[in-house]
Amino acid sequence: MTGNENESIRYDCFRGCVVTDSEQGQDVTYRRGCCKLRDYDWLKGVPQEKYKDLYEVRFKNTRKGIYVNASGQSVKQGDLVVVEATNGHDLGIVTLEGPIVVRQMKCKGMDPDKTEFKKIYRKARSFDIDKWQEAIAREHETMIKARRIATEMGLDMKIGDVEFQGDGTKAIFYYIADGRVDFRQLIKVFAEEFRIRIEMKQIGARQEAGLIGGIGVCGRELCCANYITSFQSISTAAARCQDLSLNPQKLAGQCGKLKCCLNYEVANYMDAQTHIPKVSEPLEFEDGPVYLIKTDILRQLMYFSYDKGSLSDLYVLTAEEVKEVIKMNRNGLKPESLKGDGSIEMPEFITAVGEGSISRFDKPSKKKHKHKKNGKKKAAPKTDE
Repeated sequence: MTGNENESIRYDCFRGCVVTDSEQGQDVTYRRGCCKLRDYDWLKGVPQEKYKDLYEVRFKNTRKGIYVNASGQSVKQGDLVVVEATNGHDLGIVTLEGPIVVRQMKCKGMDPDKTEFKKIYRKARSFDIDKWQEAIAREHETMIKARRIATEMGLDMKIGDVEFQGDGTKAIFYYIADGRVDFRQLIKVFAEEFRIRIEMKQIGARQEAGLIGGIGVCGRELCCANYITSFQSISTAAARCQDLSLNPQKLAGQCGKLKCCLNYEVANYMDAQTHIPKVSEPLEFEDGPVYLIKTDILRQLMYFSYDKGSLSDLYVLTAEEVKEVIKMNRNGLKPESLKGDGSIEMPEFITAVGEGSISRFDKPSKKKHKHKKNGKKKAAPKTDE
């Protein structure tokens, strides 16, 4: 609530805006913090004349487009604009302007000189916004009905989201399916039920997570909802390369697939592994063989033990030292011992908070207080009958 008790504020994070309802009508303002796949304008203030009429317009969730301003009006970032659509018109929010728009187009493989852009008709008026909000209010109910209809028809698919066009005459149904789905009959049923034009768009599990959004186990916004626009193939080889535990519960994201962040550091680990020798058999020392137990890939450290499979006493060697030992063994020579220099080191363990003991989560044991004095129990007070 604001200072005026007759006003109410709603945060529409799906479209990155704030809707204020009042007696005068609805006021919609752009809210950058809610904008999925928001790009930072690092060329803000830089003049550009050639492509000055190109703007990036954002719609629901991660759907964006580049439009040319043909309205003759001055358009800036944060303005609500009515744009050209395949049938009718749509309403979106301007999220980027200036030379950064051309940079975004080049990142997506678009040539600004050869691309045919759709037009920005005008800035949105009050009746455009009211009609847009009426269409938005129908989306959730439409999605629930669409799911029920698809289930009744026995189609192996899931309706993940519904997005209405700004004029309310068309809706995009985002669905997830493992295989190919024949939804020709479904479109006819949807058109009769909702009295609108229908567009079906198939998405994957990762794209669905990006549409819905959320917070990851790292405590930050999901990468797919924040900045990832193209999804690459991820396999368990990325986890093996980084010496991670192959635990499906830890490696899977909210979409049920392997986390996208597993690919972030693969190149660094693969490069670091080229400097680490392969130890396929135990190293020979004068006091016995030692077995490789653990490898710290980035720090180029390798931990060995005299007892195969034991983690109690580990002896550390650098990758270069291991190469020297392997070379000596091939020549029939054996180093003296790992125990003689007293260089016993255990793998470091750092708590998640940086300090404190892991036993802080244990419940403290309650001590029993015995009412004794000089080895005798305290006598109960006498009462007069």
